[in-house]
Amino acid sequence: MAEYKIHPTAVVDDNVEIGKGSSVWHFSHIQPGAKIGEKCTLGQNVNVANNVVIGNFCKIQNNVSIYEGVTLEDYVFCGPSMVFTNILLPKCKYPQRGAEFYINTLVKEGASIGANATIVCGITVGKHCLIGAGAVVVKDVPDYALVVGNPGRIIGWVSEAGTRLEFDQNEIAHCSKSEKSYKMENGIVKEIN
Repeated sequence: MAEYKIHPTAVVDDNVEIGKGSSVWHFSHIQPGAKIGEKCTLGQNVNVANNVVIGNFCKIQNNVSIYEGVTLEDYVFCGPSMVFTNILLPKCKYPQRGAEFYINTLVKEGASIGANATIVCGITVGKHCLIGAGAVVVKDVPDYALVVGNPGRIIGWVSEAGTRLEFDQNEIAHCSKSEKSYKMENGIVKEIN
């Protein structure tokens, strides 16, 4: 008995790794060399391209394509129909096919990307940040940032649990949901004990 679930309409190519407890749903496609961690959920019509690495406990909602060059760390959430890219200047007449042309994107642990957001390649999406629905992200996102708009801009900060952080006069914020505290130093948010 398999240690993961694959819907009968999904296509899983050879040379794929899928972790224990993961689920791949209707009409999804996992391409050669892809590595999917444990307890991940890939919704309907998800495409995982060649050599993509997805960490543990990730949730990829319907209609998301994760192209070669994109890496997701643990606990990443990709909202419905959000978009990754892997080439900055796509031209059909001058094709750039193959890994040597792809520009890498890293999505760090616990990041959440809202529905219909676009992540332009070549950036790092910081840990536990929150990208709002429909945002177009064109540059690196710091840890715990709340990003909205086109182009994406930081409008605040969130905890690991996604709660909006309000910093006091000492630049300290607390989150009752995660029961963690955070400090702002020189525009950077870090978890403190």
